Formats: sequence, C-alpha cells, structure tokens
Amino acid sequence: MTQTTTQILPVILSGGTGTRLWPLSREGYPKQFWPLASAQPMLEETAARAEGPGFLPAMVVCNEAHRFLVAEQLRGRGARIVLEPVGRNSAPAIAAAALLAEEAGPDTVMWIMAADSAVGDLPALHAALQQAAAAARAGRIVTFGMKPTAPETGYGYIEAGDALPGLPGVQAIARFVEKPDSARAADFVAGGKHLWNSGMFVATASTLLAELERLEPAMLAQVRAAVEGAKRDLDFVRLAPEAFAATPSISIDYAVMERTEHAAVVPAAIGWSDIGSWAALWEISEKDAAGNATQGPVELVDAKNCLVRSEGILAGVVGLEDAIVVVTDDAVLAMHRDRAQDVKKLVEQLRAKGRKEATEHRRAYRPWGHYEGLILGERFQVKKIQVRPGAKLSLQKHFHRAEHWVVVSGTAIVRRDAEEIMLRENESVYLPLGCVHRMENPGIIPLVLIEVQSGSYLGEDDIVRYEDTYGRA
Repeated sequence: MTQTTTQILPVILSGGTGTRLWPLSREGYPKQFWPLASAQPMLEETAARAEGPGFLPAMVVCNEAHRFLVAEQLRGRGARIVLEPVGRNSAPAIAAAALLAEEAGPDTVMWIMAADSAVGDLPALHAALQQAAAAARAGRIVTFGMKPTAPETGYGYIEAGDALPGLPGVQAIARFVEKPDSARAADFVAGGKHLWNSGMFVATASTLLAELERLEPAMLAQVRAAVEGAKRDLDFVRLAPEAFAATPSISIDYAVMERTEHAAVVPAAIGWSDIGSWAALWEISEKDAAGNATQGPVELVDAKNCLVRSEGILAGVVGLEDAIVVVTDDAVLAMHRDRAQDVKKLVEQLRAKGRKEATEHRRAYRPWGHYEGLILGERFQVKKIQVRPGAKLSLQKHFHRAEHWVVVSGTAIVRRDAEEIMLRENESVYLPLGCVHRMENPGIIPLVLIEVQSGSYLGEDDIVRYEDTYGRA
C-alpha cells in the first residue's frame, strides 16, 4: 500500500463462531482460526492484508475465551487485543475500538473488518481502501460494496446511489436490503445497482463516535464506562465486564449505517467471500476437472462438483454430485451443496440434545499449547498433551484425581511438591491426588506427553491454581 498522510488503523472483529462451517468451526475454535482459503489461518491472513508503511499495528476485538488463540496467531505483529467479556454484536465492539482509537487521535482513520473473510485481489482491495479513506477524512462512514458474481441469498445487499462529488469511486447509499430470496437476488444481480454488503467499514474515530452519540447515546455511554474501567494485562485490554454486559446487542448496520446521513459505499471487485458456508468455500476453492475441491486424505470415484475435506482419517466418496462431506476426528457432515445454509439448524439440534460436539473439539487449546482426549473410561481418561517451547502450565493441584505423565518427545521439567524432576523421552512421573505440581518445556522443540488420569471425578474444573503465567484464575 502506498504511503498516505496519516496511517490507517486496522480494526479486526474476531467474535464470530462460524456455525455454518460445522463440524470444523465450533464455538471453542471458530473458523477465523482455521486455514480455509489458503494455508494460513484466516485471522493471520486478514492481519497480513493490513501491514506496511500505510498502517498502524492492528487492533483485534475478540471473545475473552479466544484471547490466547488470537495472541498466538498474531505473535510478533504488535497487535492490540481488546477482550469482550460477553458478545454484544458489532456496534458495541466497534464503539469500544473507536474510543481506544481516539488515543492515537480523534481523526484516526479506522478500517473495520471481520477476521473471517477471503480476498483474492489485494491490490484492488488497497485501491478501494484509499478511496474509502479519502471519504472517511471528509466525514463519511464508508462501507465496501462487493460487485455480485451470483444471486447469493446469504448476504445482505446495498443499493448504490449517486456518485459523491470530489470523492472518486465513492457513491451515496440509496438503501440497505436484507438477505433476499433467490428470485429477488437474481433481479438484483441482473439490475446492476445492488452490491453485496461486505461488513467492512472505514471512518474516523471522531465521526463514528459522534454518530453513536447522536443515534445510540445509551449504548455508547455503557461502552465508554467499559473502556474507562478496562484493565490492561499482558497484551490484553479487558473491558469492564458489568458495564459491557449492560450494553444492548446491536449491529453497526442497525445502530448507525441504516440511519446516518453520512453513509457511503465504494463498489469493489476484489474476489471477496465471507466464507459463510461450505458452499461458499467450494466456490472459491481450486477444483479438479470434475469440479471437485478436496483437502486432506480424500479419494474420489465418479464424483462431480463436490467439496470433500478430512482433518485426519481417509474419506472416500463414490458417485456423488454437488455434495459436501467434511470429516473431523469426532464428527462427519454429509449434505447436498444446496443445503449449506441449513448446517446452522443441525448445530441448534445438537445443542438442544446436549451434544458437546456442537461447540467443542476433542482438541482443546490453551496458552501453553493444546491437549486432546484419546480415551475416556469409568474413573480414568487418557490425553495427549503438547507444550510449546518455553511454555509452562500453571502451578496447580487436583482434589479428585491422580495423574501419570509419560514423555513421548522433548524434555519436561516437572515440579512435584518440593521436588523438581527432569524427564526425557520414555521417562515418566506419578502425581498423587492432592500434590502441587507443574510442567514446563525448557527445550526448543514441542514437548509431547501422554497423561493418564484416574479418580472419582475427571472434569476440567477440578483444579486449584496457585500461580499462573497467563493470568488465569
């Protein structure tokens, strides 16, 4: 991106759960943390689009439960991570970002974007951003309108109005349109005046805050209290929980864009997709001669126009057309591609039945690495644990279980009450019920070990932390 007179502040919203991309995307590890459109996780890909001399370090607004995932994926980028104690839709998140952006100056130009969209043409994106930034400096709140390539029913639309004088490439907004049915979407595409609503916005902090003060003063007052009461620790800004929880859940479209007189749109063709469904991922993926998009260990026979993805075990597909097949280590999704929007219904059904697969993966991520459940039996379970180089678990104890650790690879320093024990490959240690213990990886390669737990209760909440590097209670 070419140098501008003032640098642009990228604001990345990373609060979605990507329900329609189940079973890969789940509440505990949603789609923005997965590599979908490329080999990079989507959050990293989004951050990389907004780096260089024209940009300030990014600000990321995310769920508190995902803070260490965000910090790990953006390690070394200098990002400022703002933690929402509860989800309150996009308007409160953007309001908090605008209040914090004021610290760099009220005229700071904010580029607000979701963490989970794909862009195929980066130069075209940056060209559109320059047009939007010029309009933002002139007092506009600008959104990017994507020129539709198909009658998509999963997106909202923008009807573009007249060109704005003195702002090349920028138009007024005639109206916003909710997600249409297929016939109306086809009319929009044929008419040429309607654009997909991308959910990307560009505005100065002062303009956004002035409009929020005018249109949603009560909401802004609550967010201001949450920012003023925020606590800063490690790389995080923790918004005050009670004040933020009291804000209404409202989108920036309803709060501002559909009501302000300052709205504008930059029509753009940048190869954009929000990858909001498996069908959308199939659309942008590389395909074989039969129109199949595959990832992972997959074998196809007489398949056509399918998306087949496996995260581990072999997935074989024979004779299917227009199908989606997704395999993870604990769930399989199979459906017609035309029903991609209905995955959300399946997840709601799983939640209603109390199925943990609706929200959790077998692999759970922690600031020190991750663990994966292997076997769960009566009064025992077996986990595989991986600890990053230089990381360590909290100093802790359990009331209801004992543990046995066996090192598979790497080196561990184990504290067991007053003892300090060095473990190498194929060595083990027993941790009796109630002992105070900690594990650390002092090496330069990941530490991998098998943990066998035994006891009357094996839940993750049977833990007392005495000391924790990552500020957890």
